[in-house]
Amino acid sequence: MPSAVQRLFDTCKEVFADVGSGAVPSPADVERLRSALDTLKPQDVGLSRNLPLFKHASTNRPPAVTYLHLSAFPNFSIGIFCLPRTAVIPLHNHPGMTVFSKILVGSMHIKSYDWVTDPQSPNEKIMSPSGVCSVGMFSACLAKVNTDAVFKAPCETSVLYPTTGGNIHRFTAVTPCAVLDVLGPPYNDNEGRACTYYKEHAYLSFPDLADVVSLAAFLVAAVLGAGDGDYVWLEAMASEPEELVVREKQTRLAGLHVDTQKAKEFEAIKGT
Repeated sequence: MPSAVQRLFDTCKEVFADVGSGAVPSPADVERLRSALDTLKPQDVGLSRNLPLFKHASTNRPPAVTYLHLSAFPNFSIGIFCLPRTAVIPLHNHPGMTVFSKILVGSMHIKSYDWVTDPQSPNEKIMSPSGVCSVGMFSACLAKVNTDAVFKAPCETSVLYPTTGGNIHRFTAVTPCAVLDVLGPPYNDNEGRACTYYKEHAYLSFPDLADVVSLAAFLVAAVLGAGDGDYVWLEAMASEPEELVVREKQTRLAGLHVDTQKAKEFEAIKGT
């Protein structure tokens, strides 16, 4: 009988076999992969809260996040983020991707957003009214809160989609914690799936209140009457946040059989 990790890997191969950037697996396939993840336990991937990677000794530097790289192929990747208490994976996006996240250990606060689009042009994001914020000049787009809650293992697998489900999110470790992510397809700069990090600006950051009030009236009519607190302006950052420290480790799990040649070929392509 295949291990839980082998079942996960085989299910990923089937679910993402014909899914490209921006495409979403069928509802049946989403549930099948979610079910495979829901049965996964920390011991299946060799995790326990006593491991050194969950500890943070330095008080002068941000806690380092450890990424356990399990497998990567052109159409999906599997990995585990391990966070010491208070560690943060800053706000970032998943362009054209469907992402399954399973918290295996500890408690984590997740805050996520989706872009607000123009009801008359669904593919167009809503830009800042004047382009000027009280903290300086920037170009930003409007986003709506999707999730703002603490999740504790064991809990159900969450799924985000290319345009819904909280595609832009931040993870903060309430306790030492670990989350397994399945990305389909994975990040790839050459295919337009680069990871972008964002700064948040309060919805009422703009000094031009006439524009803000006008936009607020528009949103109340267009987006189910949600309040200002449900919205923020997200400014794309030019580079990775300085406070983000990630240590990546290649990991092979006992009993997991993969096509290692294809994995090596993919890693070689990524490195070019």
